[in-house]
Amino acid sequence: MKVSGELRELVHKVEEPVQYFLQINEENIHLNPYIGKQMKLSYQNEIHCIHCGRKIKKSYNNGSCYPCFVKLPQNDLCIVKPHECHFDQGTCRDESFAEDHCMVPHYVYLALSSDVKVGLTRKTNAFKRWVDQGAVQSIPIAELPTRKMAGELEFYLSQFMPDKTNWRKMLKGEIAEKDLFKIREEIREKIPEEFHPYLLEVEQIHAFIYPILETLEHISSLTLDKQSKIEGRLLGIKGQYLLLDSGVINIKKHAGYLVQIELIDESI
Repeated sequence: MKVSGELRELVHKVEEPVQYFLQINEENIHLNPYIGKQMKLSYQNEIHCIHCGRKIKKSYNNGSCYPCFVKLPQNDLCIVKPHECHFDQGTCRDESFAEDHCMVPHYVYLALSSDVKVGLTRKTNAFKRWVDQGAVQSIPIAELPTRKMAGELEFYLSQFMPDKTNWRKMLKGEIAEKDLFKIREEIREKIPEEFHPYLLEVEQIHAFIYPILETLEHISSLTLDKQSKIEGRLLGIKGQYLLLDSGVINIKKHAGYLVQIELIDESI
């Protein structure tokens, strides 16, 4: 199979294992059947902003041109630091966006990817968030009515545990043996009383299995900004990463890149 077009982030279905699809133009290519096969990505020396479509030399925040980066609400600093939400100050970039994405229920959760981390996500976006982070287990610990409140709790808990994933360990499968139920109980004792009404008594840990044929001993990061062609045997997929025997590439970071992709199934 050979196809050309603009890349978008990987999409998935939560099954065992997770089923991954490569978005290119309007087509979703099911990648799982090609694990173990040869793959080639050739950069066509062109990038388009995923929001306005303009041709650009450099992308910001996974596919934005600079004007969209500084103007669009999804690129505001409060998206990565939600405890600094400034909606109440009247300086929100787009109030309608905030109503749909920020003034809605959010989970604060624990996730195990390499080690246990704390994070937050819209309730309706939880499974996508956990898989995009390469979590093998996750459990929500609180449901807050707004993103800002969730951000305040996450920020408070980040003094006791990480709030970021070690992506190299995650891709190498170096996962600590941790009991999320036990950690949840330990962390609940530290949560300020003002957040107690929002705590959850969830009794199910969500588990995810990723389609990985072989793990990599050494992680070499690949990018189309440095090499116009990337190729190798597709060993697996985890989070937003394709794992090739030649290295790993974060597809989401290349959103808007014009590429030609060749998937080679020798059995056909």
